[in-house]
Amino acid sequence: MAAGALLLRGRTWDDSAAAAEQRRLGCADAAPPSSPFEVSRYGPIEIAAAVRQVKDPCPVFDGRVWHLFGSAWAEGVDGCSILHAQAGSIEGPYARAEAATLVGVSGPQLSAPGVIHDGALFHMFIQTAFSSFGGTIEHLVSVDGARFDRVDTALTSDLDHDETCIYDAQPAVIDGDLYLAFAAATTIGQPELHACRSLSGTWSGPWERLGPILRQAEVPFHNIVGCRGYEWGLEGPQLVQLPTGEVLLLGVCFLAGRRVGTRQRVFIAIADTPRGPYRVLGPLLDPAPETWESGENGHAGAVLVEGRLMVVYQARRGAGKAWRCGLAELTPPTST
Repeated sequence: MAAGALLLRGRTWDDSAAAAEQRRLGCADAAPPSSPFEVSRYGPIEIAAAVRQVKDPCPVFDGRVWHLFGSAWAEGVDGCSILHAQAGSIEGPYARAEAATLVGVSGPQLSAPGVIHDGALFHMFIQTAFSSFGGTIEHLVSVDGARFDRVDTALTSDLDHDETCIYDAQPAVIDGDLYLAFAAATTIGQPELHACRSLSGTWSGPWERLGPILRQAEVPFHNIVGCRGYEWGLEGPQLVQLPTGEVLLLGVCFLAGRRVGTRQRVFIAIADTPRGPYRVLGPLLDPAPETWESGENGHAGAVLVEGRLMVVYQARRGAGKAWRCGLAELTPPTST
């Protein structure tokens, strides 16, 4: 057998050719930079409910009470429900927790709610699927956060805009305009971050598709398609306008060269407008050794609270461990 060749299940594989292909793709275990934001952790969020796992957190203030929405898996119950919990402060504890009722929507992967309050109503944008083509983003409204009724379909799959798979939609208000940030892909498992803008100035659209606002190749520490160990693309986007007027983008990436269960990270980027171009600043925070969040962190929801940038995020100890939600405060540098 020639040097540099391996026998795999009766076939010869030229590992030197494979290594050359990895080099051509630029596969490398690039260490992510440290975030310029100062981060203060407040620990895991207490939720008074028999849930074994919570993901995709979305904190919302209605002017009186804090609400926490997310994807929840209850003890002894198969499948996912939409969490609705309430507290007097964003820190919690969330003493009132229940499964929100969603009327008029269904789908194989109905989860990851993106919710905003307009002063009178809650508006929810929710995916019907994230690992198949043909899914939609549905728009629902509620007066109390407990029961949501479908209003319309905000977005459908659209091949012309490279959005045949769409999910993880989050609403935002930037300079008075209404936006949705969401993950979109033409290949399952390889999403990038997209956005759209309401042409009517209401949450019922119609929505002008702006296309991708951040691509995988623009996140230097994200795993590369085609490289060994590639896990997933970019997902979980949210836009937040900072007091400076700049637009902060939160997203989820997957680090190269890490073990499964330690790759996922919330990252942050910044731009002058929602369309970009975005400058990637780095991961939001590193896992904390020997704690509930020692493995990896992911999908996050951010909100300004009296000038403080608060982030609720999901994290876990590692592969096969349950996801929980934690709270952190970001203090931006004087110049980003």
